[in-house]
Amino acid sequence: MYLGLDFGTSSVKGVLIDGKQKIIATASAGLKVSRPHSGWSEQNPGDWWKAANTVVKSLGKVKPKAVAAVEGIGLSGQQHGATLLDRSGKVLRPCILWNDARSFEECKEIMAREPSALEIAGNIPLAGYTAPKLMWVKKHEPRIFDAVATVLLPKDYIRYRMTGEFASDMSDSSGTYWLDVAKRQWSDELLRATDMRRDQMPALFEGTDATGRLTAAVGKEWGMPKLPVVAGGGGDNAASACGIGAVHDGVAFVSLGTSGVLFVSNDKYSPNAAKAVHAFCHAVPGTWHQMGVILSATASLEWLAGVLKTPAPQLTKALGSKLVGPSSALFLPYLSGERTPVGDAQARGLMMGLGHETDRKAMSHAVLDGVAFAFRDSLEALKAAGTDVKRVMAVGGGTKSELWLKIIATALGVPVDLPAAGDVGGAFGAARMGLMAATGASYKSVCAAPKIAKTILPEKNAKAAYEAAYGRYTQIYPAIKEIRL
Repeated sequence: MYLGLDFGTSSVKGVLIDGKQKIIATASAGLKVSRPHSGWSEQNPGDWWKAANTVVKSLGKVKPKAVAAVEGIGLSGQQHGATLLDRSGKVLRPCILWNDARSFEECKEIMAREPSALEIAGNIPLAGYTAPKLMWVKKHEPRIFDAVATVLLPKDYIRYRMTGEFASDMSDSSGTYWLDVAKRQWSDELLRATDMRRDQMPALFEGTDATGRLTAAVGKEWGMPKLPVVAGGGGDNAASACGIGAVHDGVAFVSLGTSGVLFVSNDKYSPNAAKAVHAFCHAVPGTWHQMGVILSATASLEWLAGVLKTPAPQLTKALGSKLVGPSSALFLPYLSGERTPVGDAQARGLMMGLGHETDRKAMSHAVLDGVAFAFRDSLEALKAAGTDVKRVMAVGGGTKSELWLKIIATALGVPVDLPAAGDVGGAFGAARMGLMAATGASYKSVCAAPKIAKTILPEKNAKAAYEAAYGRYTQIYPAIKEIRL
């Protein structure tokens, strides 16, 4: 038996699989985000550990024998979070999350301090990354900075609680801005640029490597007497890629969750920093990936649902499933700033084209369109990096809306495949890595693609209208980028 744990922003999910990768049981536990100031986003690492225990014990209640037989555990997690520990392993402050925008000025300082930063990291420094967060802490919380002995990403803090080891994988570490992504090792130059040291970094592993074993105390608490190995695991998107078989060159998927990602697996390192494309190591050996990242995907729809005091599923259901053309309104989904293609943490969203006739349907449709156009921006950025995307798989909560999938297929101009088990991508991929770490099996045989439940094709009759609307969409940000509220 093998267990995958996915540490997201809103919940922790667990998936238990057998040796044939059949899902035996699933469980989840919710998490909350703290926003003490505008643009801030934090979580208490202790809450992740409590949620992990809740998930494992829930699985143990329904499948105690299966949990007792677990031999490998894989971890997947939200990227970029700065979890700061002192010399005793105590958490020094709440974790600063991936969608926290406070450290935008520090990004400029990294570029000034290290002229070769783009070449080493393969990405432009963004406020969401871990490195600029530590520079912010040094400026504003110097006592905490001086006490930092170890910096861990969210899932790697859980690994520490599980095994006592300070370790991370290549894919998650790519998002710290301390990794030489081409060489798959920590960069002394980038560490110096942010006043950090190698001894404050965890040991690096491939996602399929074993990084340690469950401690006896945790094994007893969780009902796992075999003390399973814990795999390196991966950042949430790389783990999802393992879950849906996107581990071969050119295989792509769209993740329609709180944030949005257009992910493409690459057999070589292919950066495009100028357009804020994320060029990261993959969670499997000798492989890289590119991502276009949207900070507010389903979060945009949830925002509108809060404004209109109507649950998001009701907003999308009211639109039906037939796609005739785009909304009469245009929406820029930069509610938390944006990554690809602008790399602007201070940008904010906009709804334009409003008239007396604009109703909740028009605004809901505009939000779906805006997120799809943001994916199109990412597609264009990937094309500029030499990547040709012929079709994509779709995962995440937003895929429950067939209309949204039709809009995305039409905006991208490619078929969208909906996997039969798209709701457990990250945790399932993590479980696969747990299997590989325990057995030594190759990712080429383990990470097979899932069965496709449905393929959504672009709507030919709406294509021209969507091309025109996308043309208008691309004019919004250049026109407003100098306006700061």
